[in-house]
Amino acid sequence: MTLRSSASRYARALFDVGRAEGLDLDRMGDELSGVAALVAGNEQLERVLGNPAIPASRKRGVVEGLLALSPVSPVVSRLLLLLADRDRLVLLPGLADAYRTRLMDFHNVVRAEITTAVPIPPDRVAALQGGLARLTGKEVQLGVTVDPSLVGGAVARIGSTVYDGSVTTQLEKLRQQLVLAEV
Repeated sequence: MTLRSSASRYARALFDVGRAEGLDLDRMGDELSGVAALVAGNEQLERVLGNPAIPASRKRGVVEGLLALSPVSPVVSRLLLLLADRDRLVLLPGLADAYRTRLMDFHNVVRAEITTAVPIPPDRVAALQGGLARLTGKEVQLGVTVDPSLVGGAVARIGSTVYDGSVTTQLEKLRQQLVLAEV
């Protein structure tokens, strides 16, 4: 089983337990992301918790020390201790991402990315966000980037779906048609 699928299973379990117990799912996600950021932001801590040569019992002690300094909800605390006991703390960054994705699905929110050739004004961004919301039927968190190599137009990415309306792609399609027509 891959690290990603393992992290996803733990995230699903955490989410399901939190939901069944009527806990604040957003707060749990913030706590999990906070612990993951703390570990990722401290190279020495990350190295210790990810090192397979260090016994799980010592990792549990480190996690208990972290939890004493920065308490989290009991469910998140139990999960972190379980990960330490099973020597699976390496899953923490992926688990936090998977939980955040599950939480967004629960709230009917989707992330989208628009890439344009030139910066676009905020009213146009809002219009694109509204259009993508109608298309997906979900609230859209939109990120906008600029890539001058597109020449013109835009590329929208929602999950694994790409809507490519860039001039560069249109020119490439035209070039391919011309090459095939010459044969």
